[in-house]
Amino acid sequence: MSDPGAPGVSVVICAYTEDRWADVLAAVASVRAQSRPALETLLVVDHHRPLLDRLGEEYRETAGVRVLANAGPRGLSAGRNTGIAASRGDVVAFLDDDAVAERDWLRHFAEAYDDPRVLAVGGRTEPVWASGRRPDWFPEEFDWVVGCTYRGVPDGRVRVRNVLGGNASFRREAFDAAGGFATGIGRDGSGRPLGGEETELCIRLGRARPDAVLLIDDRAVIHHRVPEVRERFRYFRTRTYAEGLSKALVARSVGAGKGLESERRYTTRVLPAGVVRGLRDALLARPGGAGRAAAIVAGVLTAAGGYAVGSLRARRDGVTFSVTPIGEGGHD
Repeated sequence: MSDPGAPGVSVVICAYTEDRWADVLAAVASVRAQSRPALETLLVVDHHRPLLDRLGEEYRETAGVRVLANAGPRGLSAGRNTGIAASRGDVVAFLDDDAVAERDWLRHFAEAYDDPRVLAVGGRTEPVWASGRRPDWFPEEFDWVVGCTYRGVPDGRVRVRNVLGGNASFRREAFDAAGGFATGIGRDGSGRPLGGEETELCIRLGRARPDAVLLIDDRAVIHHRVPEVRERFRYFRTRTYAEGLSKALVARSVGAGKGLESERRYTTRVLPAGVVRGLRDALLARPGGAGRAAAIVAGVLTAAGGYAVGSLRARRDGVTFSVTPIGEGGHD
């Protein structure tokens, strides 16, 4: 049973393709099986009428599950903003449409909000490789490429600059203070694997509320499916380049100081240690050691290239971003 004094949690799952039908059903089922029940689950469909109708029929008689159309422009940010505005919970949690949450996921989130200074809590995301195992060449330092927690994220319950959007929660007042996710940053339906929208929001939140505490609790675990196409080096290269483009947009929105603060530590400490580890494994004849070292170097170079190109484009085109004021939405 849930604590009657604990905040009600709305869970938002954004979906965009019928190709993930089974994944979406599994994601919803994992929320409905939580030890600490969600107040509601909102499925937001991104400009895909057949999927909207199909999910609406699937959950037509399911209490606590609502299916909504993205009310904004195509993309993940607008979909999340639609879910926030329609939600009723004191806390809004986000789960990827191709992930399943462990049974105590929401309980660990809710416990952290006992501290009124806490405005956001994220968790740990574990990869589920379609091939059954991690590719030998794929470095754990780059698990963010497939939407998972990477080597270098601190263990335990710790303060962070930003949470990761596929496994995260925010107190409603965070959106009242900072607005919603910025459209123009992150995945937008173009097919490019962009990101960074949650980073930009968290930095904006920190500016609006300097006393805010943002946490990651690695006991709040979800398992994220990694399809075979994302196990290939071609996707790795495309995603790291897109991350560079995204970081350029984040830096333009909130400034390079805060926008790249965590990334500087990552590139100067975590990644060099990963290269050394890979080379050591190669010397010890362990599978994939040289490949992991090479992938880290390649990832840094392609991300840096994306950042340079993104910065030039942003300056040339005068890129601006739209931040949606969320207000009270459907909150009681």
